[in-house]
Amino acid sequence: MLIDAARSQLLVVDMQEKLLPAIHDRDSVIANAGWLIRVAIRLGVPVGALEQYPKGLGRTNAALRALVPAQAVASKVHFSGVAAGCLPDLPGADRPQVVIAGVEAHVCVLQTALDLAAAGKSVFVVADCVGSRRAIDRDLALARMRDEGVRIVSREMAAFEWLREAATPLFREVCREFLRQGARARDQAPAMCRDGMPEDTIR
Repeated sequence: MLIDAARSQLLVVDMQEKLLPAIHDRDSVIANAGWLIRVAIRLGVPVGALEQYPKGLGRTNAALRALVPAQAVASKVHFSGVAAGCLPDLPGADRPQVVIAGVEAHVCVLQTALDLAAAGKSVFVVADCVGSRRAIDRDLALARMRDEGVRIVSREMAAFEWLREAATPLFREVCREFLRQGARARDQAPAMCRDGMPEDTIR
């Protein structure tokens, strides 16, 4: 099953100020989650965010919070967003697919993903956009979720599946704004962007 931009929601779980400093490889997790949120917004995929007991653990990371409307953020005390009962109020909650980023992979991400799957949603966890304090907990969480039917993807897998088609104005815009980030030469740009973009736009 492919991720469908018209049928999916992006759910950002507990990317909070007091949780993130302890997360393994946190800078990459934050950067990748921010990238995915911006791509989702650009492609019209609704984005919602969860916060675990924000009074104690702080709000969503400021850079990420700036991307998500205040009304698209819900607080909880249950580890699972499903058990907390706050997901129906978020944008895109009626869509059958849920793409998940966030922390911690082995706690709130895992419990939310498994509960969503049990409720009949098609769940995709973005491996390079989730983290835990210990790398082993993240790895075990991804393995367990996969074993239980959750689909494990990367940020680029999600983006390309949302896009579906090359050589369109939207594809070219997304390649230029997102997919070629950090690519200093033609050979470092994603192959689909190299093939779908005019020569003089690839630097």
